[in-house]
Order: sequence, then C-alpha cells, then structure tokens
Amino acid sequence: MLSLLTASAASAPIQWTDLGLKEGIDLGFFMLRYYSLAYLGGIVFAYWHTSKMIKAPGAPMAQRHADDLFFYCTLGVILGGRLGYALFYKPELFVSFGGDGFVTYELLRLWDGGMSFHGGVLGVLVAIAFVCRQGDLNFMRVCDYIAVNVPMGMLLGRLANFVNGELWGRETTVAWGMVFPGGGDVARHPSQLYQAGLEGALLLAVLLYLFWRTGARFRTGMLVGIFTLGMGLARFTNEFFRQPDAHLTQFAQSSGLSMGQWLSVPMILVGLALVIWSMRKPPLASGT
Repeated sequence: MLSLLTASAASAPIQWTDLGLKEGIDLGFFMLRYYSLAYLGGIVFAYWHTSKMIKAPGAPMAQRHADDLFFYCTLGVILGGRLGYALFYKPELFVSFGGDGFVTYELLRLWDGGMSFHGGVLGVLVAIAFVCRQGDLNFMRVCDYIAVNVPMGMLLGRLANFVNGELWGRETTVAWGMVFPGGGDVARHPSQLYQAGLEGALLLAVLLYLFWRTGARFRTGMLVGIFTLGMGLARFTNEFFRQPDAHLTQFAQSSGLSMGQWLSVPMILVGLALVIWSMRKPPLASGT
C-alpha cells in the first residue's frame, strides 16, 4: 500500500480496487464481513477494558453491573444505530414494505447497511440509564467509564468502511486521493481513514491517558464531556471531507452543512457544558 501511495504522488490517483481489499472472510457457506467483526471487536474491547477499569480505585460499579451493561449496551448500539439512521437519514425505511408483507421489513435488514452514530449513542444512553436505575448507580459516573471505550468501536468501524470501499470522501487533488467503486472516475478523500484517526485513534489515546494517567476519573462528567466534545469536533471536521449520502446531498447544499454536522453541533455544546460543569465540582475522593 505504501508503494501505491508513493507512486500516486507523481502519477495517477490510487485505485481502491488495486489495494486488493475484500469485504470479509469467505467461509464457503457464509461471508463473515469485516463490518460485523468491527462491531464485535468494539464491544468485546469495551467489556474487557471496562472490567479492567472497575478494578482501579474510584469505580462507580461492580463486575455484575459491567456484565449487564455489556448486554444492554449491545442492544442499544444496534437498535439505536438502526432507528437513528432511519430517523435522521432515511425515514422511508419506516414505511418500506418487504416481500413478507411486514411494514418494518426493510428497517430490519441490518445486513444491507445503514447505522447512525448519533442514534447508537442515544441507544447506549438509554441502556446505561436502565442499568443504573436497576443497580442504583450514578448515571454520569457510569457514562464516564463507558465513554472511554467508545472510540475503539469508531476506529474499527471506520477501518471496516474503508475496507468495504464505502462512505468515501469528496473530490480532491491531494496525492493520496483514491478512486472508489461507485464514486466515479475522480479521486476522492479517503475520509474513512480520517475518521478512524480523529474519531477513533486520537480520541481513544486521549481518553485512555486521562483515565489511567490523571485524576480525570475522579471528576464526575469529565471523561464523558471530553468524549462528547471531542467526538463532536472530530465529526464536524471530518464532514468537510466526507461525501454526503446521495439522498442528503441537496440538504447539505441548501443548508450549508451536512446532516452529520448539524447533529454534531449539539454534541459540541453538550460536551463543552459537561467539561465546564465537571471542572466546577470538587473531585471525588480516590476511594469512592
């Protein structure tokens, strides 16, 4: 891949098809898609790392609560992500009839793609609220712990988008521009990699450092605030390079911002408010 990038600087743009990427692992009777593995990898990492985090001083929950969160947050990601995609991006899915006659058939076809990050966040928040109510836990403190793990899922998910050759960026003349299937014969930003870097790797590194190397976990709302602010800023920035969905191109042109950017503005404001609120509160004792 490095040789392709070097060659492209002086010649034609990179052809995504020349990278030899595949959508998944062919098992003969079933195609195990990398996008599914990305979801699975993100969830497994979140469970493993949360279990490790709660062993450190100041944990707001026990292992049994982490087990419950693993189950309900998984449901929240899937259901919230799909419903959010239909609500924010493609409302017609709610009234699309399938071959079996069910009104929601198209909505249930998760294998066709279409998941919303913002919807997934809302689904996870509902799941956390449910577990906290059942276990009498501090909602904001639990959110702090969950937020640290989310960027790993974003990193894996965006890498899977790149491997699938989907959600490519806008037209560009940069040396690393790529020609993607379905994107015409023009070079485009590999915006999936930008998102993997900002929303995934960078934000993950920041949150892991803050949790393990500073006292941020003892400031209620600090970690979830930084996550929300960072994710909102990263998403808003990346949308300048990402090509809007085909059915939302006119919306982006008429409003001046893409749907993803409009949905990121509240995240930025909420994240900033949480960080300020957290800074004004005294830190918790290390043993609580």
